[in-house]
Amino acid sequence: MKNTYKEVRLWNYGSGRFDATGLQFCGLVMGDHSKTGINTMFNTGTVVGVGANIFGTGFPRNFIPSFSWGGAAGFKTFEFEQVIETATAVMKRRNRTLTPDETIILRHVFEESAEYRAWEKTSSPS
Repeated sequence: MKNTYKEVRLWNYGSGRFDATGLQFCGLVMGDHSKTGINTMFNTGTVVGVGANIFGTGFPRNFIPSFSWGGAAGFKTFEFEQVIETATAVMKRRNRTLTPDETIILRHVFEESAEYRAWEKTSSPS
């Protein structure tokens, strides 16, 4: 529940902005293969994309793009190969395998979500 008792707004990929939901109750929406550190806090209506790793103190922003690494102190890109390595290990622990089709889908999401990782646009080459 939003602590102001107002309507919760969620990030909408279709409109490219936060849109009204008509809901007073709406928690976290988190994509596949995303993870959080212990005691990570999220505000009402936070949207976390696919393959993100969120950690640290404080509240991260309400929209965290796919393949983000970090938290309230800032983000960098969780590189595709690292996400695949982690997803493979997680699935192995569950006696499953990450299929080639799933890897293709994740690659597509990585490429399509680049536009939302603003820090990639401002990073200087190493």
